[in-house]
This record gives sequence, C-alpha cells and structure tokens, in this order.
Amino acid sequence: MTLFGKMEAEVEIKVSAETFHDIFSCRPHHIPNMSPAKIKNVDLHEGEWGKPGTVISWSYVHDGVAKTAKDVIEAIDDEKLSTTYKVIEGDITTEYKNFIVIVQATPKGEGSCLAHFTLEYEKLNENVPDPQTLLEFCIHFSKDIEDHHLTQLPTAQA
Repeated sequence: MTLFGKMEAEVEIKVSAETFHDIFSCRPHHIPNMSPAKIKNVDLHEGEWGKPGTVISWSYVHDGVAKTAKDVIEAIDDEKLSTTYKVIEGDITTEYKNFIVIVQATPKGEGSCLAHFTLEYEKLNENVPDPQTLLEFCIHFSKDIEDHHLTQLPTAQA
C-alpha cells in the first residue's frame, strides 16, 4: 500500500470563477461568514492576505469534530485561478506527513464556475485512511459559498 495519494473532486456552483478564486486567494477570512457551520474562523497568522508565503490559521468542524489547521499559501495563480495551500500544523498533521490543497475555479459562463479541489498527501502510515471525507467537506462548503452569494444578489425591482 502506497503512502502517497492524490484525490480530486469538483462541483459546479453559481459563483463566478474570479470571485471564487478571490475568496480563496485573498479573502479566506470571509469564508466563516459564508459557511459558519463548517468554517468557524480563519485568521492571518503571518504575512499579508493574497500573497504567497502567508500563513493562515483555520478553525473548522469536520465530521462533527472541531479541528484546526495552519496553512501556508504556496502559490497563487491568477491566470489559472488557482491557490495552493500546504498544511504545516494542526489536526491533519496527526495523520499526514505532507498535505497540499489546490483550489481552482474554471469559468462555466453566466456567473458560474467549476470549483475543483485537489488533495495531494503523504500518510504517516498505511493505517491512515484516504482523506475522502475532507474532500467532501471542501465540496460542501463550496456549496455554502454559492448559497451565500445567491442570497447576496440584488432582487429584481417590480
């Protein structure tokens, strides 16, 4: 059994690709307002929002358990609309030696996008499960971001 793995998932959401990318690259601290049941807090630990090298602390609820993670933004690609995070501390590091999350938005037209998540990881041992529930968690809070944005749209005047 290999200790290295890669998992991917995507979901179409009614948020523009540029907006979704901006949330993850420059404004992750707004995510708790968009998905309060799942993402409790996102704090700037070191650096500057929207810059590679920035260290961010996350408090979240995964599988019904409060957890934390400290990530460094490794890369922001405004052309490909992707942001790469590397987990450096927190609950994930109790099972994984290395854990990378890549968030990419692909335009779908009419203010929609494909939110694509890639998890690249190295397990500490062969008994550690693949992070399937964490990948599903990413998809679910992306739908929360969509719901938040749909409620923020101005309604048509009659």
